Parts: sequence; structure tokens; C-alpha cells
Amino acid sequence: MLTKQSPHDGENLEPASAKSASFNQDKHHSSSEATRSTNDGIASSIAVTFEITGRLDTAALESALLLLVRRHEVLRCEFQRLAGDLSCTALAPESISLEAEEVGHFHSGEDLHTHLDKTFKSVDTLSWPLFLMGAVVRKTSSTVYLCFDHIVCDGLSMPVVANELQTVYAALTTCRSPELPFAGSYLTFGDDQRRRYASLRPDDGRLAYWKDFIRGNDGFFPRFPFDLGVTKDTLYPLVNRSLPLLDADRTADLAAGARAAGGSVFTAVLAAAATAQHRFGGPGVYRGLLPVSERTEGPAPWQHSIGWFVNTMPIEFQVGEMGTMGSVDGGGADHAATIARARAAYGELQRHVGIPFVRAWELLDPESFSRHQWPFPVNFFSYIDFRRTPGGDQHPLWNPMLHVWAARGNGISHWFHRTATGLHVNLLHVDTPQAHDISDALHHELVQVLLEIAGHRNTVPRSIPRPSRETAAAVMT
Repeated sequence: MLTKQSPHDGENLEPASAKSASFNQDKHHSSSEATRSTNDGIASSIAVTFEITGRLDTAALESALLLLVRRHEVLRCEFQRLAGDLSCTALAPESISLEAEEVGHFHSGEDLHTHLDKTFKSVDTLSWPLFLMGAVVRKTSSTVYLCFDHIVCDGLSMPVVANELQTVYAALTTCRSPELPFAGSYLTFGDDQRRRYASLRPDDGRLAYWKDFIRGNDGFFPRFPFDLGVTKDTLYPLVNRSLPLLDADRTADLAAGARAAGGSVFTAVLAAAATAQHRFGGPGVYRGLLPVSERTEGPAPWQHSIGWFVNTMPIEFQVGEMGTMGSVDGGGADHAATIARARAAYGELQRHVGIPFVRAWELLDPESFSRHQWPFPVNFFSYIDFRRTPGGDQHPLWNPMLHVWAARGNGISHWFHRTATGLHVNLLHVDTPQAHDISDALHHELVQVLLEIAGHRNTVPRSIPRPSRETAAAVMT
């Protein structure tokens, strides 16, 4: 399905006023501009798919998709850079129309995948529309897909999209008017953020948390502690892998073990990731970057909004109880201590979360900020409990899937997530032999640590599949 501006519908509408883009959007856009004519394109997108059971009501789905775009201002946004500042102007809701196009019939999963892979990668940061939408229609069910450039969304936007479309579709197919909660505009959020922090200077006291971290870390970015086989100033194709960690029952046991240590599944997974790195030869102090949702900031409700509501913050804490030989024995007391430290470190992080990451980067490390990617592999950890997102109780029925794609990079990222089926991790890393080896080894060690916290110390972790180069490339969508 394609969206486009309808000149006829919009010809009598007043032009919308421009707003300043958020710091995240500005950096993403400027990097895309700078690498447009190079081989190091840094395009990235986030897609969501979900299932609709029964014969598809095409008209109802088209109406639901159109309402999504008209309802969320960021999806109607056009970007323009004037005098160095990036502004965004939203097309009027009434100026947007939708035209359905039948792409073709696909008789094999491989052919369908090839088509969708090419289609998803066609989304362009520098041209509108910044998304695409459609459905794979079968006789008794359909898979709806939407793909967005990262400039208009984050990972938590995807369950918002699935919930809203399912809600509207169900209403329309039963001749009811859709009832949706208020969704604030990300353009308002971003414009307010720029106004609040544009005057921030390097000597501002609000940057003290970042400066303390930089002193301990000896630099702005926390380096991933293992060799991935990459060279400086070089970007590589990326491999995307989704791997299971614990099933639902063992995740519940993990939650109980975390509570006994005064923590949560989130802090237990963070502590386990740090412990796995340390056992494998990493440092005794974990340092990493951690994305934090900004959806609770300010007076407007953002829980049902689409946008890039993410700040990225540094975090550091000691791993386990150090013995006389500087080792960690993996005992329960060590896990409890590490979970407690991770919890305390995250509490301290939250006290300073207001400063936008991009602004702190620009002020405190201007040399690397002039680059269009992070300077080296960075220790990056993310966690989302999708059961707590809008529509989370319906996920077993809808089977929503989140797909992250990035063209090139120089490191490794871990996105941990909990669903009704258990605990999982999505890995996005450079396609080098060293990166495959280290990610496999860390995953095995991580599962072992999680089982220990969950009270299953003698359980042998399952071996994990390593995708072939062909498979690895295929799952990137």
C-alpha cells in the first residue's frame, strides 16, 4: 500500500508551521545527508508485522492504515534544513490519501522474502513518505506489515502501531466507530526538547553525571570489551539474529530470583550480561550505554504516540564480589550483589536522564560527534517488556514481530525483550568471524548466568544456531 499527498484534498488548506526536529532526528538526518554519496550508507529502519485472522476486509484495513497516518503527525512530517537547523513540517491530515496497489502473487516464501527485503530497504530518510505499509493476504489469514525509517519511530512505537491498527480494524469490521486514547505529537515533544536544551553549554552542572562517567571510562563511549575483527573508520554489513534465552516458566523463575535480590527482570538481565562479559574476560566494572524511554516526560501523554522517544545514557557498576584472585565464582551472593549494584546504578542514571544523548555527545566529545557513526564498537544494552505495552495482553493472538534493520555498522548491539513466551535477545552485529564467535560464546555464558539466578544452576544451556552467511543476510529485515 502506498501513501501520497493528494493535491486535490489539500489545495485549500493552510500550510502547517515548521517545528524544530528533535536532537535524535537531527543527528540521524545529518548523517544520512553526509553519507548519501558514499558506500557507507547508514540507513536504518524498524518494521512490525502482525496477524489478522479470517478473510481480510481490505477496505477496513485501508481505512485503519490511513487513520494511523492522519492521527500521528510525525508520519506526515517533511524535513528541511535551513541555516544548519533541521525543521519538520507536517502535511495536513486531510491532504493525505491512500491508494491500494496489488504488488503480485508469490508462490514461495523465498520469493516473498526477496520482495519484502528489497521493499523495506527502499525507505529513504531524505524523502517522504518515511514509511511503507501493506499486507500479505491469504485465504484464511493475513500478515500486515509496516516499515518506518528510524527518524519517525522507536522500538516502543511498534506495539503502539499494532494495537492501534488492530483496534481500528476490529471496530470497522463490526460497524463501530473506533475509540482510541489521546496520542500526543512527537513533533511537539521534539520542538520542546530543542528549546529546552539548545542553550546547554559544556560547563552546565546538569552534565556532571556524564562527566563523572567520562572520567572513569576515559572517554565518552564505553568500548565493547572484546575484539570483533573491525578496523578503525570502517563500516561493515550487519547480521541480525533473534535468539531465545529462557522460556516463560524459567523467566518467571528468573523474576523470583531477581525479587529475592531486591531487583527486577530488567536489572537481573543487565547484571547477567555484565557477569557473562566478566566471566569471559571482561572488566570487573561494567560500563555501557542504555536507552531509556522518554514517554513519561512532560505533561502530555506519550504512551500511545509514535516517535523516537529514546534517550541514551551511560551506566556503570561493579560485577560480583571480587575474590583474592580477582575472579567471580558465580555464586548466589555474587549475583545478588551485582543485581543490587545494577539497580542502584540505574536509579542514579534516572536522576540525570533529562539531558539528550546527542546534545551531551556534541558538547563533551565534539571530535567524534563530527563523525557520522559511533567511533568504535560500543557496549550497548536495551531491555523492553512487551507484555506491558499497549495491547500486550493480545500479543499471543496477534503474533506481532519487531524487525530491526541497519545497512552498515562497526559494532554489536543487544536488545533484550520479554514476551508471553519468555525472554529473548536480538543481536545486531558486524558480519565478521570474530563477531560471530564472541556473540555465540557470550550468549552461551549469558544463558548460564540467567539460569543460575533463576535457580537452575545445573541446567545445561541449549546450543544456539549460527546462521549461514545467506541466512544471516536474509533475516536482516
